[in-house]
Amino acid sequence: MRPRSVLPLLAAAPLALLPEVALSQEQAQAVAPDQPTSAAESLADLQAQIDALSKQLEVTPTLGSDRSSMKLFGRIHLDAWDFSGADAGINVFENEDPNIDPQNNIEFRRARVGVSGNVDESMLYKIELDFGHPNGLAFKDLYFGFKGLPNGQRVLIGNQKRPYGLDHLNSSRFNVFIERPFVVEAVNQDARRLGIAAYGLSEEKAWNWRYGVYNMKDWAKDGEYVGDRLQPEVAGRLANTAIWEDDGRKYAHWAVSGTLAFPDGDPAEGGADNEGRFRTRPEARSQSRWLDTGRIEGAENYQLVGLEGVWNDGPTQIVAEYMNTWVSRADAQELQFNGGYLQAAYFLTGEHMPWSRKSGTLARQKPEANFAPGAGWGAWQVAARYSYADFSDKDIAGGLGKSLTLALNWYWNANSSVQLNYIRGEISERDEDVAGTIYSEGDYEVVGMRLRFDF
Repeated sequence: MRPRSVLPLLAAAPLALLPEVALSQEQAQAVAPDQPTSAAESLADLQAQIDALSKQLEVTPTLGSDRSSMKLFGRIHLDAWDFSGADAGINVFENEDPNIDPQNNIEFRRARVGVSGNVDESMLYKIELDFGHPNGLAFKDLYFGFKGLPNGQRVLIGNQKRPYGLDHLNSSRFNVFIERPFVVEAVNQDARRLGIAAYGLSEEKAWNWRYGVYNMKDWAKDGEYVGDRLQPEVAGRLANTAIWEDDGRKYAHWAVSGTLAFPDGDPAEGGADNEGRFRTRPEARSQSRWLDTGRIEGAENYQLVGLEGVWNDGPTQIVAEYMNTWVSRADAQELQFNGGYLQAAYFLTGEHMPWSRKSGTLARQKPEANFAPGAGWGAWQVAARYSYADFSDKDIAGGLGKSLTLALNWYWNANSSVQLNYIRGEISERDEDVAGTIYSEGDYEVVGMRLRFDF
């Protein structure tokens, strides 16, 4: 039986399903040996047409897309905290019982994994989940957006950091101290909110900015907002790298930031909680917030202004930040809260704290010699921070916090380190009633350690 010609079959096949084949004249003869040379030439011509059409079709692969990219990343922070000393007032702020001390704890402060990448040349995305507490899974950065816009801008839509509080804008992978200062955490708890924000950078990288509109609720654990009032805020930050010398070993930075927020100080029954509230832990991972204004009844709006500055010369860095908040209430009574911190850090081994001019934040520290038994000792850094925050005014007794933190950081390599913190602090101007006794102040001491790793 004569073999059938393959030409009618190929001509009838959908072009999108054809595999890429490249047949020589000899191979064509082998496929149809009884056909004349002209048939083989016709097959070669058809193959050329198929190749040309394939380039125009741009068929998307079954899995993924050849127009997108994906990068896997993550971080692990394992913490241990020893609350070695606390007064009765501190016991009340922590446990509502003057006889129960704050408990020591060991926890995965963060256990995150995520993906990020680009789609085509104009879009980007990021998805990051935190598994640190399996019974309280939370998303962190969760957004998509556009890049390469005029003036080098990007626009992101989704869960992202609100643009105030330098220590919050710094990644926890790079911060000098284990936990953030009173005021930074109190006014921007967990930092991320759903919003639409633009990010820009000047051509010479001296200026960078970000601004946007956000919903005030932290909904990383439930993924929704339910309520008749949106509780929006408008926030922004303008930053400048005023000095940049010696390949970034010497630099100076300043920035101003702020927000205009509209909490619901009189929420309807069954609606969203009033987001007019400021609270924080004692710069250590306690179970309760020791500074807490509660949800401020009648809060109609508040304005926040933040100032920040950084000076770095080789192994020495000094950072200062101050934030002031004015709250307007329905009863026409104005409240004012404020706080700040001053910190200094020094590398004993000669390294420096890298800086990102693109974002106006700390960048990744890199030891001169990585730690390896018998080979190198990594990088060693000492630091000190004084911090305070006042969240008591008029009838609001949120507390006045003061603390001094000493730190020793051992960087094994660019992706891992050990952090040790000793904290001595005091809380005052709180009013907690326990069985008729008012507790308003207390002193405490805490020792903390973190093993920090990211990839």
